[in-house]
Amino acid sequence: MAAAPDAGAAPDQPTIGVLALQGDVREHIAVLAECGAHPVLVRRPDELAAVDALVLPGGESTAISKLLEIFELLEPVRARLRAGMPAFGSCAGMILLASEVLDTRADAKHLDGIDMTVRRNAFGRQVDSFETDIEFAGLPGDPVRAVFIRAPWVERAGDGVEVLARVPSGPAAGRIVAVRQGRVVATAFHPEVTGDHRVHRMFVDLVRGVALSSDTVPST
Repeated sequence: MAAAPDAGAAPDQPTIGVLALQGDVREHIAVLAECGAHPVLVRRPDELAAVDALVLPGGESTAISKLLEIFELLEPVRARLRAGMPAFGSCAGMILLASEVLDTRADAKHLDGIDMTVRRNAFGRQVDSFETDIEFAGLPGDPVRAVFIRAPWVERAGDGVEVLARVPSGPAAGRIVAVRQGRVVATAFHPEVTGDHRVHRMFVDLVRGVALSSDTVPST
């Protein structure tokens, strides 16, 4: 599905891992490649150590959290996030990146990547899935087509969290569905399935900027 991490990859083609434990991994891999990144699968700590950034895909958040422990990735991912690794989470990935999760299992784990409280399955069950157009801060052009599938929403965003998008209308109007804190981005919807690559391109540009700035820092 993807080549092994390339230690010699140029900074303008960052190596971005996709957590490949469960969920829509292939879709993210394909879009990242289209956006000029070098996407790789991450299932082991040594694979995580080789990437510039990490994508946490949609799927089943409690299953992914359990698998993070089984594959001994939970603490390594937390450590990389604390050290400043860029990350992007969609749907279940947003839940995993939260500092607090509502309506989840007592034994579910999260990664504390963004200071936010997320409500799991906030829009309802699978039959309540829907699509809508949303305004997304920082993305030029038309509104983003957002696909919500058993999606979460953000009930609390910390002081350092930038709100990027809200539901525009309907019963959930005003609910926060995209955020950024520093180098970490999360969306409640699935930008990997619509054919609109602007959210991924924004993230790849973020990672590229971090890689280029690190490359220019003189050694001591």
